[in-house]
Amino acid sequence: MAYVDAEIASQPDCWREAAELSAFVRDDLPRPGERVAVVGCGTSWFMAMAYAARREQAGQGETDAFQASEFPAGRRYDRLIAITRSGTTTEVLELLAALRGRTPTTVIVGDPASPAVELAGATVALPFADERSVVQTRFATTALALLRAHLGDPVTALAADAEVAVRSPLPIDPATIGQATFLGRGWTVGLAQEAALKCREAATFWAEAYPAMDYRHGPISIAAPGRLVWAFGELPEGLPEDVAATGAAFVHSRTHGWRTVLGSWSAGRTPVDPMADLILAQRFAVALATSRGLDPDAPRHLSRSVVLA
Repeated sequence: MAYVDAEIASQPDCWREAAELSAFVRDDLPRPGERVAVVGCGTSWFMAMAYAARREQAGQGETDAFQASEFPAGRRYDRLIAITRSGTTTEVLELLAALRGRTPTTVIVGDPASPAVELAGATVALPFADERSVVQTRFATTALALLRAHLGDPVTALAADAEVAVRSPLPIDPATIGQATFLGRGWTVGLAQEAALKCREAATFWAEAYPAMDYRHGPISIAAPGRLVWAFGELPEGLPEDVAATGAAFVHSRTHGWRTVLGSWSAGRTPVDPMADLILAQRFAVALATSRGLDPDAPRHLSRSVVLA
C-alpha cells in the first residue's frame, strides 16, 4: 500500500479531531465581520479558495483567497490566514515576514516546529494530519475541516460521509478514461481545482477544472467518449444532459452510494458533502497512477515543499 492510501483512509478521524480542536483555537481564527485574506500554494491555495467562498456564503465577512506570491501588498485586511503543510514554503514565509507587525496573521501548519510558526502571530498546528506523502490529501481536507467547523458547519457529522468515501467503489474505472474535467460552484470550485491537481500530480494525467456555469462557455468542446466530467456540489440546470450529448462519462455525488448516472436522484436520501466527494476523487487519482504503472508516492519533479534558494 502506498503512503498516500493510508493517509487518504485516515481522513474521517482527522476531521473529527479538527472539529474538536476548532473550539480551542477560535481566538486565532477569523471573527465574524473581519475582512480576511487566506493564502497558500498549490493544494493549500485551493483550500483557501474553498474556505473564502464558504465563509462569505455563511455571512461571516468579506474573504479573499490568494496564491501566496500574488498577495496584493497594498491591500488592507483585518487578518491573514496562511495554510502550509510544511511551514517551509518560500512564498508563504516571505509573505508572513512582510506582514509582521502590520497585519494579524495565523498559520495553519502540519509541523509545529517549522519556520512559519516563528513568523506568524498565531499558530494552529495539525500534526495529527501531517503526511509522509509528497501528494497532499489529509492535511488539506483537515485544514478545511477545521475552518469549516469554526464557521459552524457540522464537521463531526460530515465525517460519516468521509467514512463512506474511503470505502465506496470508485464510480468509474480509471483505466477507461483518457482525460478528466472537474467542476464546482461557489466554495466547491476550490475542491474541483484540487481534484484536478491530484490527477496531474499523482498520475501525470491531464485534468482541468472550471466553475460549472462557465463550463459550457468553451471547455465542453473537449468532452467526448472516453473522457470524464466530475461535478462537485450543486449542478447548473441542464448540465448533465449537455454532457450526455457529448458522450463523456458524468459523475456527480448527491446521495450516498456514488453513481455515474444522469437524471433524477432518489428522493429522501442524505446529501453527500462535497468535501467527502473530494476524498473519492483523491482515490480516483491514486487508482489512475496505479493503472498507468506509476508510484503515487513518488510523483515526478515534485517535493513536499518548494524551498527556493
